[in-house]
Amino acid sequence: MSTIRYRKILHLDLDAFFCAVEELKDPSLAGKAFAVGGRADHRGVISTCSYAARQFGVHSAMPTGQALKLCPDLMLISGRHGEYGEKSREVMEIVHQLTGLVEQVSVDEAFMDVTDLPDEGETLARKLQADVLQKTGLPCSIGVASNKLVAKVATDTGKARNRGNGYPRAILVVPNGREAEFLAPLPVKAMWGVGPKMEKALHDAGIRLLGDIPKRSRAEMERLFGKYGYELYDHALGIDDRPISMEREAKSISQETTFAKDSTDPVYLRQTLKDLSAHVGYQLRQEGFCAKVVRLKIRWSDFSTQTRQTSLPQPTDQDGVIYSTIETLFRSIWESGKPVRLIGVGCADLVETLHQMSLWETPTDKERRLLDALDDLRERYGKGAIKRGHKLGR
Repeated sequence: MSTIRYRKILHLDLDAFFCAVEELKDPSLAGKAFAVGGRADHRGVISTCSYAARQFGVHSAMPTGQALKLCPDLMLISGRHGEYGEKSREVMEIVHQLTGLVEQVSVDEAFMDVTDLPDEGETLARKLQADVLQKTGLPCSIGVASNKLVAKVATDTGKARNRGNGYPRAILVVPNGREAEFLAPLPVKAMWGVGPKMEKALHDAGIRLLGDIPKRSRAEMERLFGKYGYELYDHALGIDDRPISMEREAKSISQETTFAKDSTDPVYLRQTLKDLSAHVGYQLRQEGFCAKVVRLKIRWSDFSTQTRQTSLPQPTDQDGVIYSTIETLFRSIWESGKPVRLIGVGCADLVETLHQMSLWETPTDKERRLLDALDDLRERYGKGAIKRGHKLGR
């Protein structure tokens, strides 16, 4: 059995973002109880508040009137959302310098897949945190884990453990293989997606800690809470293989196949991946795109699904580049003897194709001329006109 390479996912969350921007403009606000939000006499709500204000129980989405009762000396500031947007763009530019695999989920929050980078996750997190502070003046907290779900919970947990009057600037790393151990002692409300109603329903069922969930069966969780209960069971174990979803995710091309009989043959699986890569490459060329990200999808016989993705040094629409990248991803995820039900190849983060002429023909140019000729044959005689050698006997 080959060694499985775990993903490295970072989750960055800017600490009290709006308040931090206000402090940059007015340093006298540092350490004071203040909030960005609407006026109490206009049914305003708190957008965010300083950590000093949080000591009084003030929190975001709280009606301003209630916040003033908890903290009568609370200073209110009207938001300048244009300025917040500009600072957010500055931060995200720094994030994109680290990796192209970025999913920005809000103005102050983003996930990054840094699996391809050689440094440890904690090293990358500390460097990123320092870069953001140095270049923008903004503090942030970062969670590091093998998937998005656990990285997000790690960020929130790190912030909670560093709670005080100042910015937490937390970094919390969850080691590979210890996701369930990390989650087990946390209250159920710590799980991403568990709101007040679900928290009450879980409490009513006698489930107060995330570690209580795997003590039940998946079937019982599904009976009690429907499809979400089934997902919650996996989530409580730290299982989450969702890929990073980038800004241009709407522009993506993929091909996948479900086998009539589950396969454990790596040769056959690689041949299938080569065919799928060729299909995806052909679609890219037909639509005039090159891909910056290549993604592999595998669904095992137990219906569990895993994905792996990587960013390319240069955008491509060539079958060979796509397949060589997919084959590397396949080697990182393949488990000998484990039956595969479905396998797929995808390309994302697409850009319009632009080819430059050169004085000398390179191997890339030769492959392009060959692919153009094959594409022309497909257009004339149909997609079935071109078959790979391993299929000719079938």
